[in-house]
Amino acid sequence: MNFDDYRGVWVFIEEKDGNVAQVSLELLGAAKLLADKRKTRVAGVLIGENVSRLAQTAFEYGADLVYVYDDPIYRFYRTETYMRALLACVEKHKPEILLYGATSTGKDLASAVATDLPTGLTADTTQLDVEEDTGLLLASRPAFGGNIMATILCKKYRPQMATVRPKVMKALTRNTDRKGELVEESIPIKEADIRTKVLEIVRTTTQRVRIDEADVIVAGGKGLGGPAGFQVIHQLAETLGAAVGASRDVVEAGWIGHHHQVGQTGVTVTPKIYFAIGISGAIQHLVGMQNASLIIAINKDAGAPIFQSSHYGIVGDALTIVPMLNEAFKTALGRKEEVNAGKV
Repeated sequence: MNFDDYRGVWVFIEEKDGNVAQVSLELLGAAKLLADKRKTRVAGVLIGENVSRLAQTAFEYGADLVYVYDDPIYRFYRTETYMRALLACVEKHKPEILLYGATSTGKDLASAVATDLPTGLTADTTQLDVEEDTGLLLASRPAFGGNIMATILCKKYRPQMATVRPKVMKALTRNTDRKGELVEESIPIKEADIRTKVLEIVRTTTQRVRIDEADVIVAGGKGLGGPAGFQVIHQLAETLGAAVGASRDVVEAGWIGHHHQVGQTGVTVTPKIYFAIGISGAIQHLVGMQNASLIIAINKDAGAPIFQSSHYGIVGDALTIVPMLNEAFKTALGRKEEVNAGKV
């Protein structure tokens, strides 16, 4: 099939609280690598109200041009309005590749656009590459419950699309001197024509740990034996001021809430230090933490796969080793006396 009219690597630029979402900055970095291989340009698509100013941020992080749909009708995300705008832009300018963050907005929009075009869509991608000659996007993601990595191709349709998990790609270093081309776009769309209406925005007040933002994570797995054994994870995390993470089987066993889960079906994290305690190291978990700067594994099974992805490993019973580490850290941090006195 002839796809000569399709050129460029695009990123849907998601706006969050008045700023460009971090995952979009990460995708611009990934798009730049793909575009350089294809000798083409990186473009962003911005949709919203009063979002034109965010185009400069996109330029600073790698975009060569940004298509902007700036109108009050896009004030709140609604599938129908955003889909119409993005479809019009795609049909007019014909990108070869279109990337979205695997957020609630990105996944909803990508699936709607893929259905209407139609084209393929690879969901929750963790690796991206492109064949320099053919332009085929190589979108890889865990499959079969995280037991293998599958690379998915879209040979018959364009654009090739993928949603990409936050924290797995690396944003470029910001260059405030970088400029680009801003293209203002519009489509005839009226509020009366939209079937969904936004009546109220309710923000949750539930306090939840943001493990995706933590510098240090202490994560536990089934190797701890049960909920009682998992308490050593909480104790070490408290000493270090760290967030608590968990493997999927621990969450499914009800030892801890889902928002602590690291992995393919949980959260992708990139902390400075990641403790993997009693975690075997299945691919499903590794894809969520393998980009940590320092990984320390503790497992009584010397053959556990987690050791292959760790910088340091300790073979032994976590229920013995972790309390010893905890006491050592308390002493090193000068907190032992405060703990014993009940001040911490």
